[in-house]
Amino acid sequence: MRRSTLERKIGLIALEGQASTNAPDRVAPNPFRGTHPECIHAERAHPQRLTPVMRAERAKVSPEWRKELIMSAPQVISPFERFAAFPEKQGLYDPANEHENCGMAAVATLRGTPGHDIVDHALYALRCVEHRGAVGGDVGTGDGAGILTQIPDELFRAVVDFNLPQQGDYAAGTAFLPQDEAERNQVTAAFEEMAAEQGLTFLGWRDVPIDDSMIGSMSRAAMPYFKQAFVTVAPEDSEEYASSAAGSLDQRAWRLRKRAQNRLGVYFASLSSKTITYKGMLTTAQLEPFYPDLSDERYTSTLGIVHSRFSTNTFPSWPLAQPLRQVAHNGEINTVEGNRNWMRARQSMMSSELLGDDPEYLFPICTPGASDSTSFDEAAEMLMLSGRPLSQAMRMMIPEAWENHASMDPKLRAFYEYHAMLMEAWDGPAAMAFTDGNQLGAVLDRNGLRPARCWVTDDGLVVLSSEVGVMDLDPARVVRKGRVAPG
Repeated sequence: MRRSTLERKIGLIALEGQASTNAPDRVAPNPFRGTHPECIHAERAHPQRLTPVMRAERAKVSPEWRKELIMSAPQVISPFERFAAFPEKQGLYDPANEHENCGMAAVATLRGTPGHDIVDHALYALRCVEHRGAVGGDVGTGDGAGILTQIPDELFRAVVDFNLPQQGDYAAGTAFLPQDEAERNQVTAAFEEMAAEQGLTFLGWRDVPIDDSMIGSMSRAAMPYFKQAFVTVAPEDSEEYASSAAGSLDQRAWRLRKRAQNRLGVYFASLSSKTITYKGMLTTAQLEPFYPDLSDERYTSTLGIVHSRFSTNTFPSWPLAQPLRQVAHNGEINTVEGNRNWMRARQSMMSSELLGDDPEYLFPICTPGASDSTSFDEAAEMLMLSGRPLSQAMRMMIPEAWENHASMDPKLRAFYEYHAMLMEAWDGPAAMAFTDGNQLGAVLDRNGLRPARCWVTDDGLVVLSSEVGVMDLDPARVVRKGRVAPG
């Protein structure tokens, strides 16, 4: 596998240290293993989180040499720290306790064709749940707002200055990058090399148009630079791709995104061939004018999920805004510490084509410093990309109260019993809207303490929300309505 310039530099540091007359005696390790930047960063920041592979490679290196390498490795700032308005851990405050209690809605059409009207409906629903979000003391800083839709292929083809493959054969996503131009250029160049490592052809960057005239001072101070990346499977890799030996386009994009976050500190709101997320440290009313793309008639979709964030006794952040990559969450995951610990404990036993050749460099699956909703989304995404339908992944993570359900279908009970051996429940209160880009669904956790209501009209419009009143629907046209029940 090809290695990036950053990895080669670390390898040269190792070789130079070995040749030094003042260097202690040691056995030279594989420069792309124990001295890999991700191993170094992991050891420096979170030594307790090293995987067995990392520990074995570290044991081959003398302490003196390792110290030299650690000191020479570049610092990677977590995007959850760089693009946030919350302080470091102090006193009774710990960023690990970030939670949300929010408003969410989802809109879709059963007609089978995408349209800008669905995007408009979703944005209207978002503005109707403004009261479920929060605003900072400077008035213009929101806790977070966003929208998740299908890839707007028609818009992208009209605005990029490079050729795109047919829809579904390229992945796109918005990167949160440093504002400093020199640092940004260094990071984007490294990202392009990382894409080649995953057998991907980097197609190009697009500067995302924004209008930041209305945002508050706190939001502006933490604001990243926005660029959209476009990648596709490399032509020389087409046979391997067809046999799925190296994974699908979305699996490769996932590995690329995880490596970029761990090694470069780059956060992608999404990087997918099916969906894209526009979000930020904004209010619900600011989202559409901030991202002019959302007002473009060429921006079409058959579905849209929106979210208004309220940080429960915590602080806002650009990356922590929702929707995430698969879900929008209203509520809290009160078992999240146990869920994260179990995910971390399983990492050494994980085996999947999704993880590629060097899975240890993708860990941890649940990013330190992120919110409970983000950890849930990361776990659900991994389950889906490893081969499970998203609906199955969601039922694994949010099961019904099945243990004492005497009238439950035996096959359904067997489903829950089997998956309970693989993963413990992520218990809320939680109402989740979720999508894989093809299907849209919703689920309420078994405690049933968060509302979710839905309507279907005679022209095929489907609306789901955390409350009534997000759409002006003519009652005469509603053919079905109800609520999402617990479990």
